[in-house]
Amino acid sequence: MTKIKSLDDLRKMKEKLQSSVHLRENGERCDQLVQIRVAMATCGIAAGGKEVYGALLDQLDRRNIEAVVTQTGCMGYCYAEPTIEVTLPGSEPVVFGEVTTEKAAEIVDRYVANGELLPGIIPVNYEVVDKD
Repeated sequence: MTKIKSLDDLRKMKEKLQSSVHLRENGERCDQLVQIRVAMATCGIAAGGKEVYGALLDQLDRRNIEAVVTQTGCMGYCYAEPTIEVTLPGSEPVVFGEVTTEKAAEIVDRYVANGELLPGIIPVNYEVVDKD
């Protein structure tokens, strides 16, 4: 944890936390924004999910990209943790596995900002069943 040594340090910390909260709380219009879910079950946390979560918030803030970033439980891809699911507006979700902080930055720069697919995508292995 960072030590606060001055009022300026406290202000910087406040600004950083406020931007993180803003990125998380855009839920009212989430269908119009990028949505990112970070798997934070035990396996995800142990593999570095919290660090990936923080890196995503930092990268989105640096690039001034509005997004809804949330935590989720197990996505069922324990072998590939940390995993994140990214949904661009009007697109199907894409799940990335073995995401490091560096990979998170690359996902924001290339996929979120430009729609460019990257290695590390976990293929969909299920079908959604419509209920009648």
